[in-house]
Amino acid sequence: MRYQLIGVNHKSAPLEVRERLAIPESRLPDCCRDLAAYPGIEEGMIISTCNRVEMITHTTNGSADLRAFLHEHFQLKAEDLDPHLYEFREKDAVRHVFRVAASLDSMVVGEAQILGQVKEAYATARAVGAVHGQLDQLFTRAFAVAKRVRTETAVGSSSVSIASVAVELAKKIFGTLQGKNVFIVGAGKMSELAARHLMAHGCASIFVANRTYERAIGLAQRFNGQAIKFDDLYNFCDRADIVITSTGAPHAIFRREHGEQFLSRRKNKPMFFIDIAVPRDVAPEMAKLDGIFAYDIDDLQQAVSSHVADRRAEAERAEAIIAGEVEKFEARVHTLDVVPTIVSLQDHLETIRQAEIDRVRGRMGHMSPEQEMALEALTRGIINKVMHTPITTLKSAAKESEATTVIDVVRRLFNLQVKPKDAADRLAKKEGDEVGTRQ
Repeated sequence: MRYQLIGVNHKSAPLEVRERLAIPESRLPDCCRDLAAYPGIEEGMIISTCNRVEMITHTTNGSADLRAFLHEHFQLKAEDLDPHLYEFREKDAVRHVFRVAASLDSMVVGEAQILGQVKEAYATARAVGAVHGQLDQLFTRAFAVAKRVRTETAVGSSSVSIASVAVELAKKIFGTLQGKNVFIVGAGKMSELAARHLMAHGCASIFVANRTYERAIGLAQRFNGQAIKFDDLYNFCDRADIVITSTGAPHAIFRREHGEQFLSRRKNKPMFFIDIAVPRDVAPEMAKLDGIFAYDIDDLQQAVSSHVADRRAEAERAEAIIAGEVEKFEARVHTLDVVPTIVSLQDHLETIRQAEIDRVRGRMGHMSPEQEMALEALTRGIINKVMHTPITTLKSAAKESEATTVIDVVRRLFNLQVKPKDAADRLAKKEGDEVGTRQ
């Protein structure tokens, strides 16, 4: 396996660092192309969410300088970024991908959103040709593992989520949410989920603003709310008691001067901002105003930590499932590595057998059907005995770390011209297409 992964998440890096690595949805296809074209990389995809940015690759020779890619692509100095990075290779990279897809590495263990985000990242990379073989295998299996974890454990059964924690914080500030107004800025899935929780707890009305006005209308209709044009955001925002914002803007859209204006119009009635954007939509200075309560994604993480113990036992069961799945995946990948060599060996020896039969026929003249059958049986028997030891050795080596060495020795001994990557890629692509069709 030549899988390699590098990234940051909510545990390894503060929000200030993750903001500098965040990739807008519109730029993700080009970033995937850049990653796949980087020296030493055959395939690559990127997962970019509010809590993580990860590069997952399949490399040419088992190693690529992914740190250099991050430094160059994001124009960051090593001393600013490297202390926050984690990097996994081969089996460890597979385990990490399985854990991420199964929501065991999430801020809220068991939350459902991450699997959808990983699938979207995979679809984007596949659409631009950055994923086409080995990563197809990895993520096709990761989705199946995530489904198994959710089916066989209760790790996702609790209602705890970023959205539900946001509701708890809002209730602490206002005492009750009955009759409160909500403003959604940015029509993303997390914003919608938080709004749904708030409305379920008695909020009265909802406003929605989005840079694409049609999307704002669509989301507002789901809550019987009112769509606001983005240009009118600051004129209407003070009507809301609770603002949920996640726009993907490169800079803060709510700054201290906006907060001062809102409080003045509201006659100092408090406002609660839930900022789940990375980079942040709400400048930190906003929270210094009396009457403005602003929570970013890392603040919500601290509030979520109290719920982690409730899921620990189920998470341990899920970890056991993943450990077994990693072993099975590794064995399967190694088997795929030796299959093309076995097929090539069989083809090579069959070519020799046929050539020798044709040469003998030229010397012996006409042979009876019985003689033909005897010659076929004799030569096939010899070939099978010759192939038995190398094929058995290859199959056994597929389960061990020495597989690459044994494959190379067999190829050299029999002078085999084989491209195992191409054969494995074709098989993986076929399986990926079938799964994609089913999904």
